[in-house]
Amino acid sequence: MRELNATADSLQRQHNAIDELNQQLHHSQLDEAQTKAFLDTVIEHIPNPISVKAPHGPTSDPLDWTFSLVNKAYETLSGHTRAQMIGQSARNLYPNQTAAIIAASDRQALESTTAVITPELSLSTTDNGTCIVTSKRVAIRDRDGAAQYVLTVLEDVTDTRRSEARISHMAHHDPLTDLPNRAAFNSSMTSALQDAEARHEQFTILSIDLDRFKEINDVYGHAVGDVLLQEVALRMQASARGAFIARIGGDEFIAIVTGGVQPEQAEIVGKSLLAAFVDDFIIDSKRIQIGLSIGGAVYPTDGADGKTLMINADAALYQAKAALGVSILFFKPEMGARLQERHNLQRDLKVAIEHGDLSLQYQPQFLMTGEPIGFEALARWNCLDRGMVPPDTFIQIAEECGLIMPLGAWALREACREAASWKAPLAVAVNVSPMQFLQGNLAQLVHTILLETGLAPARLELEITEGVFINDFSRAVSILRQLKSLGVRISLDDFGKGYSSLSYLHSFPFDKIKIDRAFILDIEQNHHSMIIVRAVIGLGHSLNIPILAEGVENEAQRKFLEQAGCSAVQGYLLGRPAPIKKYKELVGPSFTLDDNTLGIAS
Repeated sequence: MRELNATADSLQRQHNAIDELNQQLHHSQLDEAQTKAFLDTVIEHIPNPISVKAPHGPTSDPLDWTFSLVNKAYETLSGHTRAQMIGQSARNLYPNQTAAIIAASDRQALESTTAVITPELSLSTTDNGTCIVTSKRVAIRDRDGAAQYVLTVLEDVTDTRRSEARISHMAHHDPLTDLPNRAAFNSSMTSALQDAEARHEQFTILSIDLDRFKEINDVYGHAVGDVLLQEVALRMQASARGAFIARIGGDEFIAIVTGGVQPEQAEIVGKSLLAAFVDDFIIDSKRIQIGLSIGGAVYPTDGADGKTLMINADAALYQAKAALGVSILFFKPEMGARLQERHNLQRDLKVAIEHGDLSLQYQPQFLMTGEPIGFEALARWNCLDRGMVPPDTFIQIAEECGLIMPLGAWALREACREAASWKAPLAVAVNVSPMQFLQGNLAQLVHTILLETGLAPARLELEITEGVFINDFSRAVSILRQLKSLGVRISLDDFGKGYSSLSYLHSFPFDKIKIDRAFILDIEQNHHSMIIVRAVIGLGHSLNIPILAEGVENEAQRKFLEQAGCSAVQGYLLGRPAPIKKYKELVGPSFTLDDNTLGIAS
């Protein structure tokens, strides 16, 4: 019994030991499962795409290696589910070229003892389009050093590369039109110069400017101007025949024309651009007509460097804009001197306006009975270096470069100040440029000047041309009504020259119509001029609007106008433009205005 009891006790102890071992094994298995579950959870939530492939031996083809693990991020990136990928190879899941790159990188990692970083790869995905990824690969080996798996960690750099590309694009493209900008042009110019020099070829620079864009921008506003520039850019790109087109500022564009015989090839491109602007632009229900002026310079004939080519292309552009009916010109040596003179003239005019070096001369106007009714104030510039500069010259430059605003304001203020000092209550007529008319607040300027000078509003006559109506008829009429409400008189100048329309006379009650001097000059010999003058005078009688004829130089012309029923005349026959002191017998002795006379509080 004692032996049996001893045996039983021994068996019990062995049984207890086995139970304890079983419990330890169970706990170990639970710990291992928990650890595996924890590691699986960690891998599953790593934001980078992770995959594991199982090589089929060190000499097997990596194209046949199958996926044994992928995490959630890999599924999201690729667009494939885990079930679709596990057990499949890159050959089965990706295009041949992509699969070959993946296989080569896997082979490199298998043969390396360190992590392998592979370059960027464009990866076609099911849901995300083409993604750009970089990767790190490492071989997982057993205790004997044999590779068991290849672990791949991807990084999606698509957004980063797109942001970098967007920033680069912004740095080299105009934000409004998306055309290449000045920086891109400079780079293309450098490349064109290098290629042309190496190949002993020619190329042409085309300097392109929009005609009347500033005027359109002023009339319709910057919003319409911006849309117009965008439409202009689209037409240019479509008609440039592959030439490089850039916007380098405002309404200035430039093209680089390479290949073919120059400048013949550039002329073909230029004519194609011009043809694209024959049709009007329709923006916000507004029909806008705009043209191009183009100047060209050829490498190396007209310049061996970019700066010289640009200067000479601009010189040709200036001549194209100045020449009537010419839209494209190529550089000639004499153009450079003219452009430089224009720049000098513009600079000197700006200084003359700032320093008060301009003056006004006055040309009298008379009724047909000989009674004086007023004077037209005319700006004159006696330049220290050039002598008398023709008004047509410096006024055109002032309009082109924006100096017409200070010039016009000065002329208006000076004419009103002078007229306010006359004893005789004669009128003073001041020309208003279309650009001056449509920029800023002309009515406010006139009102301020009348208050400053004390001139009675009825003695001020503003002369406008028909050009102010062309682009925005309604706005022009609105401004004229504002001026009319101040009590000033409005005269339609140069009637019949250019864009005459009876609708202007129908829509606004003008105080006077002036017949352009071109019709008076040959009225004695030209039958058509006679008919036109008689028709205008008859129109004035019908509308009860006085008619004044400009440019009357001889008695025969005056007599014809008198017989035709003209109301008033102006011209060399009756008085040339001169300082007002020459006509002191007409205006009477001047007097000095003080603050009380002006109506200005001290």
